[in-house]
Amino acid sequence: MPNCIETDNSCKVIAMCNQKGGVGKTTTCVNLGIGLARHGKKVLLIDLDAQASMTISLGYKTPDELTETVSEVMQMVIDDKPVPQNYGIIHHPEGVDLLPGNILLAGVEVRLVNSISRETVLRSYLHDIKNHYDYVLIDCMPSLGMLTINALSAANGIIIPVQPHYLSAKGLEMLLQTISKVRKQINPGLKIEGILLTMVDRRANFTREIVDIVRNNYSTSVNVFETEIPVSVKAIETSAEGKSMYAHDRLGKISAAYVSLTKEVLGIVQEQERVKGRPETVR
Repeated sequence: MPNCIETDNSCKVIAMCNQKGGVGKTTTCVNLGIGLARHGKKVLLIDLDAQASMTISLGYKTPDELTETVSEVMQMVIDDKPVPQNYGIIHHPEGVDLLPGNILLAGVEVRLVNSISRETVLRSYLHDIKNHYDYVLIDCMPSLGMLTINALSAANGIIIPVQPHYLSAKGLEMLLQTISKVRKQINPGLKIEGILLTMVDRRANFTREIVDIVRNNYSTSVNVFETEIPVSVKAIETSAEGKSMYAHDRLGKISAAYVSLTKEVLGIVQEQERVKGRPETVR
């Protein structure tokens, strides 16, 4: 595990969240995480989806055969058992650490319902390990169930990937209401880092209309990233190869978009640290 960073508060925990599936959460989590690692940041990726899409995308094709995953970690916390150091954490060749997920998360979700402090199990785990990282990125499942609530409870930031389709944009209101409730009842420090438009095809009139609606309706109250992730079959290919866009298509438009997004996220965090009067650690 990496050497400790100065303080607990220096770690930025970001949940990649949208209750609608197929909007690019996993692709964004992987490529933003590796993008941050390319800037010298220590990054942990957590796959909190029973479908294990991020685990598979990073090259672990049979996640259900893994014996040490986030499922076991959360079970240990629920049972009030100590989690061994580095338990389940895999180092990926592109410079990030991964706490994988698998189908057992479906059982964890059920068990959380009757658990004490059910909303804060993941937060309890991260309290003990996040000093070792600059960034923790959590890939949430496409629902607003207990696992997603755990991610929102553990996070201090949220990125909301939104595909410029009517139903995806429509679901934003429900998600924003959930975030507001979590902020009021569980995690007052939770901030929305921004809405990220993904799978954008600027050639289509309807796409441009939805993009304009999202920007016009939300940009006054919520940050909407300037970066837009274009639609491309390359993103699908990377999942099959277990690589990031940077390794698969370094000079492509998707890679360029994630380079831009990474810089935006770093800029947002740097500004937040400046406002708090504590400059972000430069590496």
